[in-house]
Amino acid sequence: MRSTTRLAGLTIAVVLTVIPARAQTTNAPASVPAENAWSFSAAAFTYALSDNRHYVQPTFTANQGWLHLEARSNYEGLNTGSAWLGVNFSGGTTLEWELTPMFGAVFGDTSGFAPGLKASLGWRKLELYGESEWVVDSNNVEDSFFYNWSELSLAPAEWYRFGVVIQRTRVYQSDREIQRGVIAGVSFKPVNITGYVFNPDKDTRFVLAVELTF
Repeated sequence: MRSTTRLAGLTIAVVLTVIPARAQTTNAPASVPAENAWSFSAAAFTYALSDNRHYVQPTFTANQGWLHLEARSNYEGLNTGSAWLGVNFSGGTTLEWELTPMFGAVFGDTSGFAPGLKASLGWRKLELYGESEWVVDSNNVEDSFFYNWSELSLAPAEWYRFGVVIQRTRVYQSDREIQRGVIAGVSFKPVNITGYVFNPDKDTRFVLAVELTF
């Protein structure tokens, strides 16, 4: 329990110490359309594994109109980073959708390149979200792998949501190729906090995510 508490504190500290100076975006001319303004997010996912191995996975994004930039660490593998360039598409009114195809460079203990995709579909209080990528290992193509994270959530109120999640990862070993779990999250803008429990029946994994958007 003390280890998990320390990890939660580390998660929040990582998020709060990586925020770029907001003054960079406050001097834009008033005539610049709102859709051309930059938006940023910083998130830290803290993984607490059943074999007492824990790690933090930070992710940083920047968006301006169609442009999507992203940086990740410990996502494709431990001691591994990745940098991404993508294109944003969105539309819909009753049924809202967003689509971001991306291409990334992977470096560190795992190195190579990766095409990827982020997508979301929202209808009323329901949202389906997913992100996936195919990592091509430049050292050994046979070590290439597919990663996926998908979640379906219901938001009875703007500040609360819950749902189900599935994950396929190679960062850590598991008896199950596809891990299944449940999620619950709260939002106090600009901070979102979400808890995930994977494999609640066996070989349980806990994930705490803290995200700041600005």
